[in-house]
Amino acid sequence: MAWIEELIKEGQKSVDEVEVFFVKGTSVSADLRNQKISLATTTYDCGLGIRTIHEGRIGSSSTNNPDQWRECLAAAIASGRLATPMKWDGLPDARQLAQNPLTFDAGMKIDPATAKGLLEEMLAGAAEHPATVTSGSAGLSGAEVTLANSHGVMYTDRHTGISLSLEAIVSQSTGYEFDHSWSRDRVDPAMVGERATFFACESAEGKDIPSGDYDILLSPLAYAELLGNVFVPALNGRNVHAGRSRFASCLGTAVTDPQISVYDDPLMPGANGSSRWDAEGTPTRRVDFIRDGILESFAYDIRTASRYGKKSTANAVRGGYGGLPSIGHHNFVVDGKRDTVDDERILYVHNMVGAHTANPMSGEFSVELSNAFWMEDGAFQEPVRSAMLSGNVFDLHKVIGGMSRETRTIGSLVLPSVKIPKQHIIGKHS
Repeated sequence: MAWIEELIKEGQKSVDEVEVFFVKGTSVSADLRNQKISLATTTYDCGLGIRTIHEGRIGSSSTNNPDQWRECLAAAIASGRLATPMKWDGLPDARQLAQNPLTFDAGMKIDPATAKGLLEEMLAGAAEHPATVTSGSAGLSGAEVTLANSHGVMYTDRHTGISLSLEAIVSQSTGYEFDHSWSRDRVDPAMVGERATFFACESAEGKDIPSGDYDILLSPLAYAELLGNVFVPALNGRNVHAGRSRFASCLGTAVTDPQISVYDDPLMPGANGSSRWDAEGTPTRRVDFIRDGILESFAYDIRTASRYGKKSTANAVRGGYGGLPSIGHHNFVVDGKRDTVDDERILYVHNMVGAHTANPMSGEFSVELSNAFWMEDGAFQEPVRSAMLSGNVFDLHKVIGGMSRETRTIGSLVLPSVKIPKQHIIGKHS
C-alpha cells in the first residue's frame, strides 16, 4: 500500500491529520422469479474515502477510482476549509492487533454457480409445503478493507458474506424467511425455503382471536423490529446528548428487568459483526450498555466523544467508502437467564408489520402481527389470523418473563426469543 502512505504524507503538508479508508471486493447475486433464476450478476468494486482534520475542521471526499487519490485528497482538504471547527481529540494511534480475519471464509466460492446452487437448495426446501414461491435471492460477497491514518495506523481485514431470502404465498397468506452469515457453513438454504412455505401454508388457515390480554413470545425477528427502531437508538451517544433519547438522564438507574444485560461484543467468536477495530481504527472491546438491568454506558465514535468530553467506545461504523463514520454497533447482544419459554400455551409472533412507525422517544408502538401461532410444548399449534399489538418498547423490557436458550442473528443483533406476559391483543374483527 505504498500509494496510501504517499497519500498520507502528501495530506500532512496541508492538514493536521489524514485518514484513508479503502475497500475492494467482488459480489455475486442471483434472483428467483416464478421459481426460475431470472437474473444473476457479478460486480467488482473498489472505493476510496479520505477524511482530513485541521484545527478541528473535518473534510471528506471519496472516489471509486483510487488512481485519482490526489484529486480526492484535494477535495477533502477543500471541504474541510468550509467546515465549522469543533472539539476534536485526534485519530487513534497504531496498536499491535492480531491479523487473522474474524469474519472470512477462505473456502467460499463467490461465483454464479454457487449462487445458483443456493437457490436450488432453497427451492428444494420450499417444496416441502404446497405454497407458491414468489421471489427469492442469494448473494455472495468478499472484500478487503484497509484503514490507515497519519498516526501510523495501517490495518487490513478481509470479510466474506452470504445472504439468502425466499418469499411464498398461499391465497392471501404470505411467508418469508432469510438467513445470512460470513460463512457458507453457517447458513441453511433448505431451512429458508421450508420455513417460508410453512408460514405461508399454515397462516392461510388462521383463525380470529378475541381481543384480550395474552402471554406472547416474540421471535428474534419480531423482537429485532422493536429493538432496532427504538431501543438501540436510545443507546446512541449522539441521540443522548441531543436530547433524543429516553435514556438521556438514566445512567446508573434501572431501565430494564434485572435479568437483562445488553452489550456490544465485537470480539464474539463466529459472530457476523466481529472486528478488532472499528471504522476509525479504534481497537474494539466489549461495551456493556446495561448490566443486570442497570444502564451503564452509551455508544460513542470519536467525533461525538470529543464533542461531549467522553471517550470513544469503538462503536464507529461505515455504510461504505463514500460515507463518514457514524455511531453503530458490531454484535449487539441481549442476554440474561435462559430457559424454556414455549412449554406452556403461548401466542407466538414470528414477525410484525409497522414497527418502523414506533416513536423512538416515547417507545410507543402499534403493529400488526404476522405469521402468529399458538404454541405449546415447543410445537406450533393453531395459526392466528392478523391481529394488532400495541404498547411501549421501554416498558416491555421491564416485564420480560423469559428468554429462550437459542439465539438468532438478525443483521448485527444477536437475540433470543423473549416471553412477555399479559400483553393486550386486539383481534381483527373485534
